[in-house]
Amino acid sequence: MPNNSKQTSGRIATLASETLQDNQSSKISRSLAASALSQRNTSHQTGAEMEDLASRALRNERSSETTRELAASVLSQANKKR
Repeated sequence: MPNNSKQTSGRIATLASETLQDNQSSKISRSLAASALSQRNTSHQTGAEMEDLASRALRNERSSETTRELAASVLSQANKKR
């Protein structure tokens, strides 16, 4: 399985941290934020279930801008073969 060497940027990591600290954040946003943070300065890649969640979040027109940014970051770090 080829590795994706992309990592979460500092800006997205900050956004993810703020999302996790915000009690008003949705469950989906929190999941995406946790995934993004787990890929900061590591070689971790997005798993298949998280790819699906991020994809659905991007397609949902009701998703917030924050959710969409986190979803895009998570998807960009997915395995390229999947």
